[in-house]
Amino acid sequence: MKKYFLIFLIIIIWITGSYFSLWNSYIIPYPEKVFFTAVKLLKSGELFKHMFTSISRIFFGFSITVILAVPSAVIFGMFPKIYNYFKSILEFMRHTPPLALIPMIILWFGIGEFSKITIIILASFFPVFLNTLKGIESCDKKLIEVGQVFDFTKYEIFRKIILPSAVPDILNGIKLGIGYSWRAIIGAEMIAASSGIGYLILDGQQMSRSDVVIVGIFSIGIFGSFTDYVCSKVIERCIRKRGIFYEK
Repeated sequence: MKKYFLIFLIIIIWITGSYFSLWNSYIIPYPEKVFFTAVKLLKSGELFKHMFTSISRIFFGFSITVILAVPSAVIFGMFPKIYNYFKSILEFMRHTPPLALIPMIILWFGIGEFSKITIIILASFFPVFLNTLKGIESCDKKLIEVGQVFDFTKYEIFRKIILPSAVPDILNGIKLGIGYSWRAIIGAEMIAASSGIGYLILDGQQMSRSDVVIVGIFSIGIFGSFTDYVCSKVIERCIRKRGIFYEK
C-alpha cells in the first residue's frame, strides 16, 4: 500500500481542493465531472475506439522495431568491427528526438498510418537495440572460454551461452521500448491524426473540455502501468525459467 500512498494523497487533495473551490474548475475540473465524462465515453464506445487505434499502431510499429533492433544488435554485438562503421550515424540518430522529425515524415509520407508507424519505430528502436547490444557484449568471457574448451561451435556458443545471458537485457529493452512507443504515438496523434488517444486529448483541449483531457491522460497512465506490470512479470518469469537470479 505504501507505493500507492502518493496517488491516494493527490486524489484527496484534488477532491478537497475542488470541494472548497481552491482553483478554477475550468483548469482542473471536479472529480465527479471527470468520472461522468469517462463513463459517457465508455458507454458510447468512443474511448475504446481511440484506445484501440493507439494500441493497434503501437503493436504494428513495435513489432517492426523488435524485428529490426534485436537482430541488428546481435550482429553488431557479435561483430564489433561492423558496428564501428555504423556507430557514428546510429549515435546521431539516437540523439535526434523522433517528434522533431514529424514535420519531415509528414512531408514525405503524408498523415496516414505509415507516418505514425515510422515515428513509433524511430522512438522505440534504440531502447531495444542498445539493451540487446549491452546484453550480447556483457556476456561473461569465462563462460565463452568454457564453451570453447568443450569444442562448441560459434553458433552453439551463441545459442547456449551468449543468448541466454542476454535475455534479461533484451526483455528490459522491450519493456522500455513499449514506454517510448506510447510517448511517441501520443505526440504524433496530437499533430496529425483523426483518431487515437492523442487526438482525443487534443480535441478536448480545442473544445475547452479539460475533463476529456484528464480522461485521456488517465487512460494512458492506467494502460501504461498495466503494460509495465505485465512486462515486468513476463521478464521475471522468463529469467526464472532460465535459472538467472533477478533482483528488482
